[in-house]
Amino acid sequence: MMTAVYILTTIAAALAMEAVAWLAHKYLMHGALWNLHEDHHTKTSASFFEKNDYFFLIFALPGIALMALGSFVSGLTILLFAGIGITIYGFTYFLVHDVFIHQRFKLFKHTDNFYLRAIRRAHKMHHKHLGKEHGECFGMLWVPMRYFKDELNRKKLA
Repeated sequence: MMTAVYILTTIAAALAMEAVAWLAHKYLMHGALWNLHEDHHTKTSASFFEKNDYFFLIFALPGIALMALGSFVSGLTILLFAGIGITIYGFTYFLVHDVFIHQRFKLFKHTDNFYLRAIRRAHKMHHKHLGKEHGECFGMLWVPMRYFKDELNRKKLA
């Protein structure tokens, strides 16, 4: 029974992180923490790293804290699995956002998968706004349905 609870907790935490990431992106990264996110929209240096990369650390801390509490505090084991879910989302974010979309590592350059093309297109629309105002498409794994529909229509026409 507890195995099912742990699995469901892990999945729920990973899925909930998309909402957390959307809210943080829209209201923190394009708000009070714009100074850390700005160089992601307008490249200001030739460095491989951006100030925006600090968000990896910021978002990793809750996962690490939950995994530590769940591992070392009796009766809080479920927090370990919530932390694992957060970490799974973080790893997925890294693969999708930095590797696939922004090609910081030259992997997965070409795809004909409608889902991946839709999230890449939505992210491109997000980056057309260079300032912190008037942004759109703040999600990473779930974006407005029109991008999925556009990609499905493109595939039908091809």
